[in-house]
Parts: sequence; C-alpha cells; structure tokens
Amino acid sequence: MTSFTSKPIALFGSLIISCFLFNANFVAAQTYQINSPSKEVSVRVSLTQEGTLQYRLQYKGKSVIQSSSLGMQLADGDLSRGFQVVAVDSTKVNETWQPVWGEVKEIKNQYHQLIVHLKQQDDKGRLLDLVFRVFDDGLGFRYSFPFQNNLKNFIVVNELTQFSLTGNHKAFWLPGDFDSNEYRPTTSLLSEVDAKKISDDNGEIAVRMVKDASSVQTPLMMKTTEGLYINLHEAALVNYPAMQLHIDKSNFKLSSSLVPDAFGNKAYLQSPFSTPWRTILVSDKATDILASKTILNLNEPTKIQNTSWIKPTKMIGVWWEMHLSKSTWDYAGTQSAANAAELEKMKPSGRHGATTANTKRYIDFAAQHGFDGVLVEGWNTGWEDWFGNWKEEVFDFVTPYPDYDVQELHRYAASKGVKIIMHHETSGSVTNYERRMDKAYAFMKQNGYDAVKTGYVGKIIPRGEYHDGQWMINHYNRVAERTADNEIMVDMHESVRPTGMQRTYPNWLACEAARGNEFNAWSKGNLPEHETILPFTRLMGGPMDYTPGIFQIKLDEYGKKDYFVHTTLAKQLALYVTMFSPLQMAADLPENYEKHLDAFQFIKDVALDWDDSKIVEAEPGDFITIARKAKGKSDWFIGSITDENKHVSIIPLNFLDPKQKYIATIYKDAPDAHWDKNPMAYAIDKWIVDNKTTLKIALAEGGGCAVRITPATAESLKGLKGYK
Repeated sequence: MTSFTSKPIALFGSLIISCFLFNANFVAAQTYQINSPSKEVSVRVSLTQEGTLQYRLQYKGKSVIQSSSLGMQLADGDLSRGFQVVAVDSTKVNETWQPVWGEVKEIKNQYHQLIVHLKQQDDKGRLLDLVFRVFDDGLGFRYSFPFQNNLKNFIVVNELTQFSLTGNHKAFWLPGDFDSNEYRPTTSLLSEVDAKKISDDNGEIAVRMVKDASSVQTPLMMKTTEGLYINLHEAALVNYPAMQLHIDKSNFKLSSSLVPDAFGNKAYLQSPFSTPWRTILVSDKATDILASKTILNLNEPTKIQNTSWIKPTKMIGVWWEMHLSKSTWDYAGTQSAANAAELEKMKPSGRHGATTANTKRYIDFAAQHGFDGVLVEGWNTGWEDWFGNWKEEVFDFVTPYPDYDVQELHRYAASKGVKIIMHHETSGSVTNYERRMDKAYAFMKQNGYDAVKTGYVGKIIPRGEYHDGQWMINHYNRVAERTADNEIMVDMHESVRPTGMQRTYPNWLACEAARGNEFNAWSKGNLPEHETILPFTRLMGGPMDYTPGIFQIKLDEYGKKDYFVHTTLAKQLALYVTMFSPLQMAADLPENYEKHLDAFQFIKDVALDWDDSKIVEAEPGDFITIARKAKGKSDWFIGSITDENKHVSIIPLNFLDPKQKYIATIYKDAPDAHWDKNPMAYAIDKWIVDNKTTLKIALAEGGGCAVRITPATAESLKGLKGYK
C-alpha cells in the first residue's frame, strides 16, 4: 500500500549549506541548496545581510526563477526582514498512495524537503518557518507560523511572495477578477497583459473587480523562448484567500496579490498556521506539466474514513434545454410569489423544465442507456426572483414547485436504478445557504439524493465579500466537509479554481470555476483553442464539470442562429478523455443523441475513473492527445483535440499488452469536417491493433477524435482488418 522514508539529507549532496560572515553589524549571509531526487530541479534559499529570505530555482541548469524575495506584511508588523536562521531541517520522502478516484491508480510522492526556521531580531522575536518541497517536476513552498505568545491572532495585510522570471514569456492567462474566472483565456506575452481590456462577448469591457490591469489569476501557464514550460499555481487552499499575480512589466517579476475581504484585509489567522503551498511546475516537455501530480501530493490525505459511497458519476440533465431557451428554470414565468400560498395560486407558464413528467422522460433515457444520474435544475421555488437582485433569502432548498413531485420521482428513479442529482443555487446569498445546509442535506437523504451541484451566481452575501476571498474559501471547504459527513458528493459551480483539495475531500468530485460549454448557448462562445488551454490552466488544480457531449452543434432550430458550439462533434467526444473528471455529463438533449446513437455509444462506453493515463502529445493552445486505461479493466480510451488548425495526431499504442490483439473503434472527423462550416460530419472505423500499431488520425480545424480500444475475441475479429 504505502511506503515512507524520512531521514536527514547529507550536507554534501542534496543539501548544501554555506555561510559568509560579514561585519558584526550585519546578519550572517547564508545559503541553502536543495535538489530534487533526480537533481534536475535545484532550489537555492538565501538569507541576505538584511535578514531577508530569498529563493531561486533552476531546471537542468537553466534559470527558471531568479532571486526572489519572500515575506509577509501583517497589520501590526513586517515579517519580511530582520530574520536570523535558528535551525534548518531536511528530509527525504518517498511514498506511494492510492487516490479514491483519479487519472492513475497509484501516485508516487517523492521529494526532498527543507525547512528554514527563522526568528526576527527585534523585541518581539517572532518566529516564521519556510518549508520547501522539491519534486522532479518543480517546487512547492509555504509559510508556517509556529504557535507563539506574541503571534496568537494576527491579520495578513499582504503576502510578499515573488516569482522573478527570466524574461518576457508567452503566457496563457485570465484577468485577476476577484469574483469570476469565466473568461476566455488570452494568449500573449507578459508585457502585453492588460486585465482591464478583455475582449468579451460584448466588446471591450472593464472587468468589475479587477483593480490592477497587470493582475492575472493562477494557474498561470507560460512558455519561454528556450522551450521551458512553467506553471504557477497553489495547493491546499485552506482558510486563506486565493492568490492572484501582479506582473511588473519592467523586469517580469510576479508578486502575489491576495483577494481582499470587505475591509481590505487578506486573512485573519491564529498560530499555529500554514499557508497554502505556492507551486512552480517546470519541464522542457508540455506533456510533463499535464502529467504532474505535485499539486495533489501537496494536499493532505483524505479525511473521510469510509469512502465506499463515493462513486464517479455519469449523468444527463434537465439543464441544457434551459440554456437553449426551450424551457425555463422558473415555474411561472415573470410572475412572482411572496409566499407558498401565492405560489399555489399561480398558473404555470407552460415552459417550466423541471416538471414531474419531463424529469421522468430523462430518467427513462438514463435507465435505457446506463447512466448513473439525472441532474434537475429549476425544481425548487425562488427562480422567478433571483438573478441580479442581491437578496438575502431567495431559495430554501426544500420546497419544490407545484409541478415537481419529489416523492414520486424518488420512487420512479429508484425503480429504474437511477439517482436524481440535487441542485442548490444560492444566488450568491451564502449566509442564507449556511443557515439552511443541515435541513437541505437532511431533505436530500430523505429523498434518495447522494450528490448535489451547488451554484454561486451573483455578488456574494455577506456584502463586500468576494468569491475568491478567505470567507468564501472557508465556505467551500465547509460544504465539502458537511456533505462528506452526510455521505453526499458535491460539484461546485462559480467557485474558486481548485487546488487539489479533492485528495482531502474525495466527495468533492468537480468544480466549474471556468468558462464551460454552456457559454456556447448564449454568447459568442468558446474559441476552438479553449479546450487545448484549459488542461494547462484551470484543470491543473482539479477536475472541471465542463459539460461536454453537445451533438447539435448549430443552434438555429432553437432560435439561436448567432450561437453555436465551436468544435466538431468528434471533438465533443474526445473531451471526455482530455478533460478529466469523475463527474461527466452528457449535456445535450436526449432527442439529439437519438439522432446519432452510433456516436453516442462512445459517451456510454467511456470510463470515468482510471488505472493509468498517458499524455501522448501536447502543446498549450494547439493540441492535446491523452490515452487512459479504465479502472479495473483492460479497455483503453484515447482523446485527441486541436485548435482552429488541422492536426495529424500520431499515437503509438506501445502501452498495450504485447500478448493481446485489440479492437480499436475510432470516432473521427469526416474528411470535410470543420468546426464552423461542417461541424457534425464524422466517421466511425473499426480496426485490429496491437502494441506495435501507431494510429495516425487527421483532425479537422477545431476537431478531434475519440478511440475505444478493447481486447479482441475470436468473434470480434471477424470481418475486420489490421490498421494500416
């Protein structure tokens, strides 16, 4: 199961300590170097004459992060200078652990750790520890405050972490908005970042909560002119605000910029306390960035003792039809009700989506095709008067509309072997949700729900707080904990981008926390490059509920002639592999799948949980190809996607068992397919393959391919030819 070693590192090896003594008026300058297990990543930590701690990072002898300062600014003092090193600890760790679900069956956690214990040389003598963990693909470091009488309770005003880059790198970035990460990614040089001039769906906009035009969100993906790939993010975000990054364009030094609260403070803390990890991933191969498990490794092991109830889930939903304006979330159209009695007197609009009859239709489709669950949005009262009103109480999370029979649907779904997935939209009124969570979760358990999708659309209540501030970070983690206590799985929308917390709370299956597929239904949509960037940015911290699987690419028949999905149909299939999530939705309408049951078969077959994953090829913003082996099975699935350009995906199948023949079912773009001109043209081929086969598949502009590979039987080989 798990092996663990912990022992001091030899001083003349992975850890090198040197001291340079100066005049007695100065603090001794000291340097500590620690290397990764492979020695390809090297970190040097220095204490300057002024008692300021700095670090720098190299990869294969190349500078990645130049000398950069560390520190904290508190409301009652500066924790960035005047330090003296009082002790240094070093450790080697080499362990393996098995995630409850994930991209691989087993994860290796191997690193060298250095802890520098610091004490300020003033009358307060405050203590601060800097913890560095060096992996073969990068670095994680954090600030740790030991318990001390002179620092029991304190307020963080600023975190002074710096990332001093070596040049004007190409960057894939989102603006540093405190409340939203649902933007199209922008690709530019760091010098060209302007977070207040984002080309949005309605032209140039001033981002509502971006105070700093040079501020970007993490994960920040970059590529240097030397061909190094660098990713900056954070891990284990607990009781602390999310980190943005300010870019100094004069020297390309990035500085941490924490999301504030209503009073402008960043965090309210008590010692002992450790901040989230600041992560730097680096490689000369883009595939290594996608394969990294460092962010997961920096999170705490699961707090859930019995995880048997946590199940990867494939669902359909009463959801897309509302985005298409075919139906509505609300029951009575523009009417509004002050209380339940008034609601009972209302006449239904006739367009309500979450009716008993319509939900049964989805349950029938789910049961027929082997889906686990049906998400139902718009089932509960309050949707008539929720959006943009910034009201304290809108939803109570237990009162259904008159045309939605909770008990009957519980009975009907159970009879079909299908679960209904709860939806809790808070309309940003989080204090209201906090008050009602216990009752809402009890209601779920009484009616057979074991999964919930939460939503945080709108400005946050308490007023003045932000989606990515400390208050809301604590709320998201509290929801994960409380749902775990009730054996409920959770999918959070409009939340902070994830930081690997799914290791600690594996019931936290996914988040949205980025611009999902839904934007294609009512905006200019996601550009063809979008899904080739997300795995390098948003997905670095955890799974995304992207809602792939749209088959009706053009939306004219729904009165949306200006809106459509910016991919081919084959690419929508490939996303189930390239966009990892243990929670996947077949997002389109049942009737659209019934028109293409041959292609729909891939969605039915594709796994959600994996024993192994191979990143075959990748380049951020251009293309991605990933092969994954289904958990506990011999089946492999491959997804390959491209941006607006054509691409030929070359896929060696050398990961297959050399003693076995396989059948490869290939779902690909037709020769005349194009994301805009002919997006629904696809072809399906079957071939005999083995571990010596190399697939060469042409992807159309904005296209993709999806492959299922299964062990062959004598019967399945009949009539098929070997792949050429």
